[in-house]
Amino acid sequence: MTPIPHSGMDRRALLRTAALTSGAAVLGGSLGALGAGGASAETTDLAAQAAPELYWRGAWNARPPSSPIQVLASPPQYIVVHHTATANSTNYTLDHALNLSKSIQNYHMDSNGWIDTGQQLTISRGGFLMEGRDRTPEAIAARQHVVGTHVANNNSTCIGIENEGTYMTQGPTQALTNTLVDTLAWLCGAYGLNPGSAIRGHRDFNATACPGDVLYSMLPDLRNRVAQTMRAQGIPVAAEPATAEDGPTFPPVPDDEPDHEFYHGPLRGPDDFSR
Repeated sequence: MTPIPHSGMDRRALLRTAALTSGAAVLGGSLGALGAGGASAETTDLAAQAAPELYWRGAWNARPPSSPIQVLASPPQYIVVHHTATANSTNYTLDHALNLSKSIQNYHMDSNGWIDTGQQLTISRGGFLMEGRDRTPEAIAARQHVVGTHVANNNSTCIGIENEGTYMTQGPTQALTNTLVDTLAWLCGAYGLNPGSAIRGHRDFNATACPGDVLYSMLPDLRNRVAQTMRAQGIPVAAEPATAEDGPTFPPVPDDEPDHEFYHGPLRGPDDFSR
């Protein structure tokens, strides 16, 4: 089987169909009037057209979730950058990327006991972008949020991107970095989020070394590149929040939690109703 991503007009048509089935109106070829996250119809449509090529779950032969996926009508407030804490592979092929997604799902379901892949999106070191948790592309198109399992006590407000590799002492490949910028720009446009306030590292939320010292130190530059990319693509950059926020919560690691350098956290907290 040769896996083919949804791309170009076919992919955008599928995303618009997803928006229709979720209740979002299509007017003049654009999505709705105002996005739930503050994105206008025109902005959301521009973001969809600028979306990077995405390999959906069928491309990597995903298993069905073991329980229903939860989809919130409200959009996420943050985009969380992770690393997979796996080897920094030099296999940059598509086959490797698809196998990576499959192995992540197997680990999350079989070892962690989660209902599906924890994160919504995954980027390989070869720069391939893949759907993680089921229904993610459709939710993004409809300005909704698929609840994942990747940030303890904050899964209802965070969409997560797993970046293949371990970035404590070295940085990601240029291919991965470029795709990450494009993906962040797509999500910020689709949800009407400001890159400066919305793009966070996992360690901003939980007691973890994720996404690695080097990748975390790259976040200020990534935020700037995302804003530049959005402007170059004609996608308006949302203003910073008018009022200061308290920022993400930082729940302590429970006493009975095993010591993990790259702590992701189990299902905990009143808003974490979906594994």
